[in-house]
Amino acid sequence: MAVTKTHGPDAVQAAWDAGVQDVGENRVQEALPKMDAISVPVRWHLIGHLQRNKVKSLAKFDLFHALDSSRLADAVNDFGLGANTAVKSLVQINVVGEESKGGYAPHDVPREAERLRSLAGIHVTGVMTMAPLDADEATLRATFSGARRAREVLCAAGHSATELSMGMSSDYEVAIEEGATYIRLGTILFGARPA
Repeated sequence: MAVTKTHGPDAVQAAWDAGVQDVGENRVQEALPKMDAISVPVRWHLIGHLQRNKVKSLAKFDLFHALDSSRLADAVNDFGLGANTAVKSLVQINVVGEESKGGYAPHDVPREAERLRSLAGIHVTGVMTMAPLDADEATLRATFSGARRAREVLCAAGHSATELSMGMSSDYEVAIEEGATYIRLGTILFGARPA
């Protein structure tokens, strides 16, 4: 998918013109004006952290990639129940335990997988992870294979978890080798982010 963070609506249009139909945004407040500014029917993905008070914005997105805590899951579930449609979501896994990143620890996934099965307002379709920015290949592979194992746990718990959102401009090739179904590309498509 094309990640248009800090780029304008023209980047979304350029992605569409190049055949990319999936667009990712990190923040709701940046995504909504772009949605209003373009007319092409891209599939919108929210790939960044979501504050619970902005959960209602998920109605505008096709897939939420950052279901990163039980508290957020409860808020998303409440929204989905109220909207009478389950929110398609990926469970964010913090495979290597980076303190600067959100997400479930791998050892929490079995318990959370069972709990998420009871939340009818969420439809878990897979896993998202991010590798450390300066990771070597061994760390990248460990991170991405850890996400794959977490997806297997979700599937064993009865979720239709087919997606693996992992890999960015600096590590997408390894992510593809490790089974990514979504890669999140920004810099490699649009250049450095505007200051």
